[in-house]
Amino acid sequence: MSANGSPTGQQPTATYDSAFLKACRREPVPHTPVWFMRQAGRSLPEYHKVREGVPMLESCTRPELVAEITLQPVRRHHVDAAIYYSDIVVPLKAIGVDLDIKPGVGPVVANPIRTRADLAQLRDLTPEDVSYVTEAVGLLTAELGATPLIGFAGAPFTLASYLIEGGPSRTYENAKAMMYGDPELWADLLDRLADITAAFLKVQIEAGASAVQLFDSWAGALAPADYRRSVLPASAKVFDAVAGYGVPRIHFGVGTGELLGLMGEAGADVVGVDYRVPLDEAARRVGPGKALQGNLDPAVLFAGKEAVETKAREVLDAAAGLEGHVFNLGHGVMPSTDPDALTRLVEYVHTQSAR
Repeated sequence: MSANGSPTGQQPTATYDSAFLKACRREPVPHTPVWFMRQAGRSLPEYHKVREGVPMLESCTRPELVAEITLQPVRRHHVDAAIYYSDIVVPLKAIGVDLDIKPGVGPVVANPIRTRADLAQLRDLTPEDVSYVTEAVGLLTAELGATPLIGFAGAPFTLASYLIEGGPSRTYENAKAMMYGDPELWADLLDRLADITAAFLKVQIEAGASAVQLFDSWAGALAPADYRRSVLPASAKVFDAVAGYGVPRIHFGVGTGELLGLMGEAGADVVGVDYRVPLDEAARRVGPGKALQGNLDPAVLFAGKEAVETKAREVLDAAAGLEGHVFNLGHGVMPSTDPDALTRLVEYVHTQSAR
């Protein structure tokens, strides 16, 4: 039996017939499934309570805490999938890269990668490096039952950008300088990151994750030709590495309207769409054979119930002709979002889309 429970002569797992996995496989669903990027965390008071006094990266290494935080939005909002609570830099920290997540800033890397010698920081990731992930996923799948767990990782380009810049950037000047000026070093860096990312996803799938999402949060900074030449091969390597497990593979980036077709081409089964491109237009850009995920503007959740329902209806209408649709926000839940607005939104989508 493959990791998501697709039948190979045995009984499927509990999650196989879930609305979420059916939508990812472009099969008929009882209702449009819903989950939210960043649903586990900052908008929930119960999250702040359990995280009190625990640094971000430390919280990602405590299996019981990871499980509790991952489960909180499932209990509260009745979403159709859980997303594993972690951070895209966790696998880098696990292999010994000197970095930390600074509150109000984000990941900060002590020794940015600028030369070939700096690549020595990036050794292979082993399951033993992230044994807490295996333990946490085991706790979660036991608790979630028929609700699928989505594993996740940062894509090679976004990880490379953090490593080269040394932290968050608006211009990516150092990353792009390497990409344009030293394409061989750039390719070797992304190839190494692809191996680390694939290993991290494999740990999650083998422990019981039913799907995986690759976040290329910063890919929208690239022109299509640069993405195809300098980024797509590494992302494709990640997707190829986990293809044999049979779990749906989701690909998401921000500001990637011009890249949607290429992101699907990289090997995704489901292409995540941010809020800038309507889903019917996104489907035209991606082409047939892929499900889509998205794409309500997260800022709409501050506008009141009527406005949220109007905009959610627009998303559902734009998705009406799609082969498969997973309802999500067009980016992550904002920290000051009213949790009740999310709960109401899940109920609204479920009710409106019931078949």
